[in-house]
Amino acid sequence: MKHRGRHRRRRRGRALRATLAGTALALTAAATVISASQATVADDPGALRPVGASTGRLPLAEQRVPGPWLDRLASKMGRPVGVGAVLEGADLPLRNAADCAGPEKHGLPVEPAATRAYCFGASDTRGWRPGAVTTSGDADDDGHWAGNRVVLSGWSRGAEGGSLDGPDPGQGLAKVAFVDANDPARLRYTWALLAVPVDGGRDYRGLVSPLSGMVWYQDKLLVTTREGDRDALYVYDLDRIQRATVDADAVGRVRGGWAAHGSRYVLPAVGSYTLPGGDAPRPAAVSLDRSTAPDSLVASEWVPADGDRPTRLWRYALSRDPSRSGLLSTDSAGRAQPVEAYETKTADVRGVLAYRSAWYLDRAAGSPGGHGTLWRQDADGARATECGTDGTRHCWSGRSGSLSYWEESGEVWSQSGRMLFALPLASVERALGRSTDR
Repeated sequence: MKHRGRHRRRRRGRALRATLAGTALALTAAATVISASQATVADDPGALRPVGASTGRLPLAEQRVPGPWLDRLASKMGRPVGVGAVLEGADLPLRNAADCAGPEKHGLPVEPAATRAYCFGASDTRGWRPGAVTTSGDADDDGHWAGNRVVLSGWSRGAEGGSLDGPDPGQGLAKVAFVDANDPARLRYTWALLAVPVDGGRDYRGLVSPLSGMVWYQDKLLVTTREGDRDALYVYDLDRIQRATVDADAVGRVRGGWAAHGSRYVLPAVGSYTLPGGDAPRPAAVSLDRSTAPDSLVASEWVPADGDRPTRLWRYALSRDPSRSGLLSTDSAGRAQPVEAYETKTADVRGVLAYRSAWYLDRAAGSPGGHGTLWRQDADGARATECGTDGTRHCWSGRSGSLSYWEESGEVWSQSGRMLFALPLASVERALGRSTDR
């Protein structure tokens, strides 16, 4: 059953913020050691530069998986379930920061410090690379989905910790941890494998792509992909989650039922957005911006630190059509056109966030074990938080991926290695000498 409470604000935010204030973690001390190689202040990227339609144009063509394929798959696998049913089976614990290893906590931001942090188990995530994060704060403006507070954490099969030279395609399967975040002191999760229907819906294969960006909006989950030459985003319906019936390393139809490489659930894709082909840039990080009308999806590409061109940023409007819930707004040809486009001198961007007039760009660390930089850019210039006696700007997590703003609670969520963490956007602004009321 679809969620019925969308876009109805509830008065839970005040109580939640009071709870968070009382349970804030003293994490700064665990992350104060910064590599000496990072002491040099990064070059100021300056103001964002708007680009014209010809330069910034990146249309995304919408493709739908045929309805009969999805219906056939459901008829064979059993009736689909929703997020609530998945959370009922969430029995894997996330440890609170106090119980996490020191090396894991070292990757947390220095300034501003995380106020909440949790770690996934090493045995449960060994061989998987963390990446994208989104929450029920993206899904619905009241911060809940069917009465639950939820965090989704995306992982890709491949080298732990990922690579410092950009998103790495072909690493293997992709899966999402559905985290029950109703009790901030006791987070629990379970896994769902991302899949693509094949053979007319008689089977499915695993999505083979790193997850560097992910947005949950209404009943859809949009994830960045590098699976093919033209794939840009895959679309999943969170009311169409299928149960795996066989616990095996295989993926798809097997003797005795359906397998999902050990995950309990399977998410079959319901559509995708493809690139125009040729040398078109590719979105590598995405997030939701609720400060626009309509709500919008923002995206950034990945350009290496030694690249010789700017990084491009785009904004796409989300559809207001009730029959197109969670999808991008498209023209008569089925293409989603960017409504804004910019260039920035910030390179090696791993996460992007936009709110009001500001864009926040997470630049990766320049060396293993180091810290990255969180830049705030707009049309007037750029600023980054500083820390340490030498005023270094390498204060952010070095291994974090996407950024997600939970507007109802005022928190920014991200991930550093096995650490899932949150901090108030207001603390970022205070560290920059600004106010979120501007």
